[in-house]
Amino acid sequence: MTTAEVAKTLVELCRKGEFSKATHQLYGSNIVSVEASEMPGLGRVAKGIDAVQKKLDWWENSHTVHSVKVNGPFLSPEKFVVTFEIDVSHNASGKRDKFTEAAVYTVEGGKIVHEEFLPAA
Repeated sequence: MTTAEVAKTLVELCRKGEFSKATHQLYGSNIVSVEASEMPGLGRVAKGIDAVQKKLDWWENSHTVHSVKVNGPFLSPEKFVVTFEIDVSHNASGKRDKFTEAAVYTVEGGKIVHEEFLPAA
């Protein structure tokens, strides 16, 4: 798949809420995922598909997602950016939060090999 094909497929799956499917279909086995801040018990950097799936499982089990608006993709030959506008509640506290973040993805050999999430200031 080209970078554009990977990007468009990721956006389509995320718009449907199929984040796990996107991970297994589009990510390389040695994916590196970088968050802007530490995630409880998981750190800031996840390396490998299993670690990324563990991070996604933690997110889905710890939060109730009310809505996600997915914008993009914005493309270059080997990278793309997607923005996410997220309305979510933390299950343990019940606190609701809305935030926007950009995700920068790097594609090699038709798979996402690096992603980094950058929150809006």
